[in-house]
Amino acid sequence: MKTTIIVGIVLLAGYLLFSFKTENKTELPNPKGVHFYNGTWNEALAEAKKQNKVIFLDVYAVWCGPCKKLKKTTFNNEEVGDFFNTNFINIAIDGETPEGQKLMAKYGVRGFPTLLIIDANSNLIDRTTGFHSANRLIGFGKQNLK
Repeated sequence: MKTTIIVGIVLLAGYLLFSFKTENKTELPNPKGVHFYNGTWNEALAEAKKQNKVIFLDVYAVWCGPCKKLKKTTFNNEEVGDFFNTNFINIAIDGETPEGQKLMAKYGVRGFPTLLIIDANSNLIDRTTGFHSANRLIGFGKQNLK
């Protein structure tokens, strides 16, 4: 009986350990969609300076319906991926993490999703909020290129 309980606890612990998703940094990008930078905000800024690009920042929340739809549809669109991967350092940050909360305060983010264009010196260029279709998101990106 004692062995059965111990085995049950070990199995339950293993299930719980592997069933919870970690931050989006562990997800593999859609090869045809937007590739999001796998690092911190400061690392993304450094990469933007290195590549002489601006940053496309998606501030999201894991529970946000429009954020999920944006990720599932628009960010997986091949044309959106081609445009944003060529012209921006793309990064998605959960606004409810410590790093995300600092960025929300710095850039005045009040809702999810908020999509920001930021230069390599951390200056806000433009913002938009809510779900965007592929064409609308590409239009937003194009109007903010140098």
